[in-house]
Amino acid sequence: MTLDYKGATEKYEPTLGLEVHVELNTNSKMFCSCATEFGASPNTQTCPVCLGLPGALPVVNGKAIESTILIGLALNCSIAPYSRFARKNYFYPDMPKNFQTSQYDEPICVDGYLDVEIETDDGPKTFRVDIERVHMEEDTGKSLHVGGSTGRIHGAEYSLLDYNRAGIPLVEIVTRIIPGTGKYAPQVARAYVTQLRDILRSLGVSDVKMEQGSLRCDANVSLAPIGSGLLGTRSETKNVNSLRSVERALTGEIERQANRLEAGERIIQETRHFLEESGLTRPGRSKEQAEDYRYFPEPDLVPVTPDAKWIEELRAKLPENPADRRKRLQKEWNVPDSEMNSLINAELVDVVEETIKLGAEPTRARTWWLGEISRLANEKEVAPTSLITTAFVAEIIALITSGDLTDKLARQVVEGVVNGEGSPKDVIEKRGLKVVSDDSALMVAIEAAIAAQPDTAERIRGGNIPAAGALIGAVMKATGGQADAAKVRELLLRHLGQGQETR
Repeated sequence: MTLDYKGATEKYEPTLGLEVHVELNTNSKMFCSCATEFGASPNTQTCPVCLGLPGALPVVNGKAIESTILIGLALNCSIAPYSRFARKNYFYPDMPKNFQTSQYDEPICVDGYLDVEIETDDGPKTFRVDIERVHMEEDTGKSLHVGGSTGRIHGAEYSLLDYNRAGIPLVEIVTRIIPGTGKYAPQVARAYVTQLRDILRSLGVSDVKMEQGSLRCDANVSLAPIGSGLLGTRSETKNVNSLRSVERALTGEIERQANRLEAGERIIQETRHFLEESGLTRPGRSKEQAEDYRYFPEPDLVPVTPDAKWIEELRAKLPENPADRRKRLQKEWNVPDSEMNSLINAELVDVVEETIKLGAEPTRARTWWLGEISRLANEKEVAPTSLITTAFVAEIIALITSGDLTDKLARQVVEGVVNGEGSPKDVIEKRGLKVVSDDSALMVAIEAAIAAQPDTAERIRGGNIPAAGALIGAVMKATGGQADAAKVRELLLRHLGQGQETR
């Protein structure tokens, strides 16, 4: 019988290990001055150093060292007073030097941790993910396999190489094994990568765009019978490039391994590739034998020896932990969990906070960013922040608060700003958007609505207050939505003998 995920985790205990690669957003590469712009024409951002030409000498990027130390500090690591680079020797077409300059036995950051919280059947639970090391290295180039149906080398007619990415500063964050996650292993992995991404973004060291490969995860997992105290044979799913895929890849891999074990088959230690369309993984290359990378110290680079005082200066620059910041803001804004999760998932926490700092009332700031602005962004398939600035949103909210705009008029203003008609003030002037608040003008529209619907007016006089909605709607239509609905209601009810003072 085939085991589903529930059956697999009732019988087998998953053990996780995660390796996350992060491209730093430095202006130049790790060991040369070549640009790092994403999407440039192939092979236009190269030089003798990153192409590994004879006689070319590398120089370490100081900003990359600073960024790596900041990452280590944010992950509660110790910063090594002495670390060095090594040559990791292996052949692959997109690695021009035939070795990768990396850190081996002396990494710059060690012994850290990150606590992540997930929802379980018993409520929120925190898991501690121990981090073994954070080290610096350089990225490889990019291969494009042409022909065939998979986009991979097998079945391709030929391959093209782009070395623009070769030499871009790369940080690898390696966890120790993560036991005790049970059936929540995929959720723990997703929560860890999510929180790690948030920390990296808050540090400003990477754009962490998983879809562009600037943050990618290698997910290791093994299974052993529950209670055995053993570690199973692991597989490594390479270069998973979305948060959802991290969870899906591990779920599918746990099911696959469990069913192989149930069938009496052994697990092969290997790399695997995640298939987005099916949620399954397929074999890559075997890793059953230790690979000899012939590491040796990089002779062309001096050791990295950061000054202790400098490290403490960097520690003082660390921003508030994103998870702690979200909890603080949620409390300050008095936001329910569901709405806060919506803000987090839409990546709108920062812009809402900035809008509030510009004077907007918190509830309205959240409502406008999550509502109308997000709706327009979804229609255009862009990020909400690309449509309108926080300053303009704060200005529109201020006009609503002062009574100069109704919500309906404000939606027209937002639409005009998004369509390129200028600032909120420009849109209001061009479209003639102004709240009709003059009592005499409103009474003209109210009396016309009563004359058109006398039966409705009689029901209101008889105490049927909800019937007022039809007349209010008629007045709003007659004024082009520019009347203050609350004021219309007040005047209408008073006129029909249902005002507060007559009750």
